[in-house]
Amino acid sequence: DAGSFQEAGVIQHAYNLNFPLHAVPASSAQCSSWSAFSVSSPAVVLETAEDRPEAVVVRLYEAYGSTVIAWLQTSLPVKEAMLCDLLERPTAQGCLPLEQQGLRLSFTPFRVLSILLVLSQ
Repeated sequence: DAGSFQEAGVIQHAYNLNFPLHAVPASSAQCSSWSAFSVSSPAVVLETAEDRPEAVVVRLYEAYGSTVIAWLQTSLPVKEAMLCDLLERPTAQGCLPLEQQGLRLSFTPFRVLSILLVLSQ
């Protein structure tokens, strides 16, 4: 077949297979769909989001082998964002600016980023 694995959505299909959605009973009230995070590029995968007291750590990676700028958006009340190392300690690079579009993240091929999001009270 013609086309690339990126065009075929292989990564998303693999996540759907390995981590299927589970339906749970809800009240009869109508609810719209909601997600705490979105990423502007299909090349960037948000792998995990872990709760901490008054913060959330998110880990993202570039999956296509490309260099890309991606915007991470969240509906959470973030007051500060900073890059972390793989042990989730803030790095010397300091805080990331919070922009209207979200957080601007720069990825090289297969780069992993961990970001600490400090939440407003």
